[in-house]
Amino acid sequence: MKRKISTPSLLLFIILVGFPQISETIYTPSLPDIANSLQASSNAIQLTLSIYFLGFALGVFCWGRLSDSIGRRPALLWGIFVYGAGSIGCFLSDSAEWLLVCRFIQAFGASAGSVVTQTILRESIDGAKRHAVFAQISAALAFTPAVGPLLGGWIDQTLGFRAVFLTLVVMSVAIFMYTFVSLPETRVRKTSNINTLAVAKRLISDRRVWAFGFLIGTTNGILFSYYGEAPFIFIEFFQMRPGMYGFFGIFVALSSILGAMLSKKLLTRFSAEKIILFGSMVTTVGAICLTGLALYGMSPSTPFLALLVACIFLLLLGIGMAIPNCLSLALVHYGDVLGTAGAIFGLGYYIVVSLITSGMSYLHNDSLVTMPMYFLVLAVLMTLVSQMIVRHETR
Repeated sequence: MKRKISTPSLLLFIILVGFPQISETIYTPSLPDIANSLQASSNAIQLTLSIYFLGFALGVFCWGRLSDSIGRRPALLWGIFVYGAGSIGCFLSDSAEWLLVCRFIQAFGASAGSVVTQTILRESIDGAKRHAVFAQISAALAFTPAVGPLLGGWIDQTLGFRAVFLTLVVMSVAIFMYTFVSLPETRVRKTSNINTLAVAKRLISDRRVWAFGFLIGTTNGILFSYYGEAPFIFIEFFQMRPGMYGFFGIFVALSSILGAMLSKKLLTRFSAEKIILFGSMVTTVGAICLTGLALYGMSPSTPFLALLVACIFLLLLGIGMAIPNCLSLALVHYGDVLGTAGAIFGLGYYIVVSLITSGMSYLHNDSLVTMPMYFLVLAVLMTLVSQMIVRHETR
């Protein structure tokens, strides 16, 4: 008789998928302060965002594969432990190089929260209900990039940037304890005999997997490139205090929440593939508006600030529509090897995220035109790939 799989609570899902995002964005208001304190360039400090996703990519592969052999629960607990150790290292960092190393370790551990939790969700919830749950989680998680800058900006302004990293240390302890008490084991059977190379070949030969990997990597790359650039735009160009910048991020994050909610509502009328296309097109329109505004020439005034936020709102609205459906559809044909497939797939799309955020770090030149044009190119590519998916669906 098939054993019934226990389903963790929605709150636990949100916390486990959300804490890596908070860890990525909580210190973004501190980027100018960190650059000054560690006597490093803005480009070098922005690389701490890119190195995070590189560590995340490798961690996703390792923890996803490990979760198939030792179980979902032990893999998550070990991942959170490594994340805590990396957070301690970030708190103690006295150079940009050491901070890069510790951010890598921190991300390597945090990635367990993403890949293992998604595996648990995919194997414990089926069909249309899974699409809806992904949309609910995405709506809730839209707050995490906003909560990060809000909390980090206030802490940095009050206590300094090292207190931000200390907050992550405390958070790692709390999450470990809550997971230890609340997370059931959802793996039905030990699957350590899975041939990783064979699974990789299946994924590599699957064009849908390539398309969804590109879309997930690109949407997240745009999102976190924005959070890397935003402090230099809002704090340095518009002269915002770190605390105000953090609070301001809530209004921007509402776009992602609205996008996820709109996606859930549209699922009653349209396929998930078509909603991904709609989202990509909305993101492209937002990028066009943002580029036009930057080319026109912005000034540090309230009207231009309002127009800038409106353009970013539209751009992130489309991303909020696309992401949950991409995550839900990506591995629907890999239920027999879900942990390993998720590990390899996650490795691929987080490498894309790392490359895109690295590109933004490399291109950073204090110009307000660079980010919008970069996003426009990526958004157009997203739309083209989304159209390919829809055409494949209608055949």
